Amino acid sequence: MGKRRRVAERRRTGPAVVGGVIAVVVGGVAVGAYTLSGGGAEAEGRTAAGAHKKVKTGPVTALETQTTAGRFLTAWQQGRPSRAAAATSDAAAAGALLAGYAKDAHLENVTLTQGTPSGGKVPFSVKATVAYKGVSKPLRYDSALTVVRRAADGAPVVDWHAAVVHPDLKDGDTLVTGESGTPPVKALDRDGGAITTAAYPSLGSVLDGLREKYGRTAGGRAGVELRVVRGKASKKAGLSDKTLAELSEGTPGTVRTTLSPSLQSAAEREVSRRDRASVVVVRPSTGEILAVANSGHGFDTALQGSLAPGSTMKVITASLLIDKGLASADKEHPCPKTFTYGGWKFHNDDDFEIKGGTFKASFARSCNTAFISQAGKLKDDDLTRQAQDVFGLARDDWAIGVPSFDGAVPVQSAAQKAASLIGQGGVRMNPLNMASVAATVRSGTFRQPYLVSPDTDHRKRATASRTLSASTLAQLRELMAYTASSGTAAQAMAGLGPDYGAKTGSAEVDGQKKPNGWFTAYRGDLAAAGVVQAGGHGGDTAGPIVAALLKKGG
Repeated sequence: MGKRRRVAERRRTGPAVVGGVIAVVVGGVAVGAYTLSGGGAEAEGRTAAGAHKKVKTGPVTALETQTTAGRFLTAWQQGRPSRAAAATSDAAAAGALLAGYAKDAHLENVTLTQGTPSGGKVPFSVKATVAYKGVSKPLRYDSALTVVRRAADGAPVVDWHAAVVHPDLKDGDTLVTGESGTPPVKALDRDGGAITTAAYPSLGSVLDGLREKYGRTAGGRAGVELRVVRGKASKKAGLSDKTLAELSEGTPGTVRTTLSPSLQSAAEREVSRRDRASVVVVRPSTGEILAVANSGHGFDTALQGSLAPGSTMKVITASLLIDKGLASADKEHPCPKTFTYGGWKFHNDDDFEIKGGTFKASFARSCNTAFISQAGKLKDDDLTRQAQDVFGLARDDWAIGVPSFDGAVPVQSAAQKAASLIGQGGVRMNPLNMASVAATVRSGTFRQPYLVSPDTDHRKRATASRTLSASTLAQLRELMAYTASSGTAAQAMAGLGPDYGAKTGSAEVDGQKKPNGWFTAYRGDLAAAGVVQAGGHGGDTAGPIVAALLKKGG
């Protein structure tokens, strides 16, 4: 602090004047940066009489991209945040974040090297030094910017987002270097082994969450680090602060989790075989989370995702219909090819039908119309209350030890109510939620899942206000067992019976060619659920992942 020198101040050689334009060098590439009159892009095309200027439209040109990127990167490198911000689409936000780059993040000796543009996108690399109270460390990373036309006048500008400054930043986040707000933690699995991202790549966000939750109470001491401090929007989305560089180590406290090292390792292997796959394993008798894995190691879809669960939602809907006397496992139940409700025509897969079949047959084959046909006999809030009161979902009161999303089942009417019965409409879940659904069926009681024992910090676990009747529970287990042995889940669950149950699901997503494939199941004292986004039918995609983990767990 107080000793920072801008890069530009160390370079006293004057810029070269080429054709009336100052040429500056950014990463070895000379680009036209400022006209000698000082007007820059904002003055281009202005007439002497001040006549109205025609707004330029169409894609930015290669020259505009190179010039605009060069102007922005040069000003940033020189430590002139206001000038750099003026070249963006949001000068206020850009100016604040770029000013904080030196003042709050304590980044100096910044060198920006521009890569090869592609259309309006310009990649660049960043080399800098993080320096704080006599301690320093080099920092290198890659980022990118995109040049677009400003709506008001068509001038080329950098499309501003915080990710331009660092790819881990979301809009509203900041970069800060100093003594970490929370000491580091050493996370342990249920057997006392250390949990690291080297061993378990999926658990980066979980480790961040554990530190945020328990860093101050686990007995550690803070170090000095450069970190992303999340803004309101990021925190609302469930993101935790993230360490980018550690200048001096703190002393970590210890937090023990419920994760099983063998199941976690197996879960990591299983999801790595498919793109955009996520899975969670829980123990029905206790609620302990035994494994959490995502094939993408950024956002934690397994615990925080918000996706339509498709036909896996029929587990909850079936319990509701049986409770209401609208269905019974072995009684005849309609499954027509299509059914219209609320002005929407709902279809079964390939428009199949089951003539004279039972509700068990419809459930096992995942007949949509068997559920949609009952929509008119249900109140708008029936499904919401069933999910909340029996399965403990959608009340925003789970406390598992790290950030999580506990589902959404909004009260809906007409066609949206019908769609919710089959896991579409406004219903949103993640693998944690659907593993908990299977666990509730297996144990007969909702037990809120947890990753860190509530005894650690005396937090209160969520509870459900009622349990299913003995008759409904027995029939629901019968439906899931039949699906596992003879229905859409049979291939994945082969050889795992007889103490098992499962349900498949496919959820349509706008603009996505293939549906998200879902699978939820239990075997013995294990329950698991998984999703493969844009993968296709759940029995073929998520099914093998879930089944492999149930088999591994014995």
